Amino acid sequence: MSALFSPIDLRGVALPNRIVVSPMCQYSAEDGRATDWHMLHLGHLALSGAGLLFVEATAVEADGRITPADLGLYDDATEAALVPVLAAIRRYSKSKVAIQLAHAGRKASSYVPWEGGQQIPVAQGGWVTSAPSAAPHKDGEEAPAALDAAGLARVRDAFVATAKRAVRLGFDAFELHGAHGYLLHQFLSPLANQRTDQYGGSLENRMRFPLEVFDAVRAVVPADKPVGIRISATDWVEGGFDVEQAIAFALELKKRNVDWIDTSSGGVSPLQKIPVGPGYQVPLADAVKKATGLPTMAVGLITDAQQAEDIIASGKADFVALARGMLYDPRWPWHAAATLGGEVDAPPQYWRSQPSDQKQLFGKTVGGAR
Repeated sequence: MSALFSPIDLRGVALPNRIVVSPMCQYSAEDGRATDWHMLHLGHLALSGAGLLFVEATAVEADGRITPADLGLYDDATEAALVPVLAAIRRYSKSKVAIQLAHAGRKASSYVPWEGGQQIPVAQGGWVTSAPSAAPHKDGEEAPAALDAAGLARVRDAFVATAKRAVRLGFDAFELHGAHGYLLHQFLSPLANQRTDQYGGSLENRMRFPLEVFDAVRAVVPADKPVGIRISATDWVEGGFDVEQAIAFALELKKRNVDWIDTSSGGVSPLQKIPVGPGYQVPLADAVKKATGLPTMAVGLITDAQQAEDIIASGKADFVALARGMLYDPRWPWHAAATLGGEVDAPPQYWRSQPSDQKQLFGKTVGGAR
């Protein structure tokens, strides 16, 4: 049996394979509300046969959006907008659906990527961002406001409120976004966190707020639903957050029964030097898995079926999560199954599409129409 197409359980959620569609920001929401684009985009990917499908990073408060066009889940209107999208996925797809709860911190108030992606000044319609410290992401940007005790409580409560809405919507799995230079990562990294109170300085202190948020979210998610976290296991900057600190953080999360560590990297500093190449972040997932025994997701330039199979078969990670590769080839799991001798679920409307030499692809043999 193909390792990539072997089943696995996350608490009470049974997944038929180890393929994950990563959360991918679409910058196509209206005041945080999902639109027809989300129906098309997620509906398309829901037919891929992947075991787990993430919607994009979803802001827990309006000021936590990366851009004004980010998806949110922080009021009744944003909750209602996701109802028809999820209903369509449920009707036609067997993929489990996950949500990534996010807050951009000091990287909020930005233009969408195709408009340059830079910070929107307050005078031009942006907003004052929040962060561990009043230090901008890069020189020339407006400084964020350092979160005080009330601000920390507000953000933590926003994560909880969004988690409750996601539970009500029926999501199967939940992930905190603690990577890519966004708020929870900003607390973890000494490059962004310059606090001198109990939330800054030592690694123990820098972990404190992300762990508080995790505990608060885990407390409101049903016990049979898994909760994981995405981390940047290294900042790729000397003196920043690194894999040893990431392992220490993961061990603290293990005490709290975290269900997986989605292992990415970078994003907190423009000084980063990332050695980009095929599977370049897989060693980070491998290191975290070996040191903690926790399930890990490997991400980053995983594009080839045999490459993905080898990652799972060798025990370097328990899942492979694809983003750009899935956008380029939304039927990537079908093609991987054909290559590796696996089987995927597909809607009956597509059963006749399987090639004559791949009749096992969907586990179905379908005759022609009269």
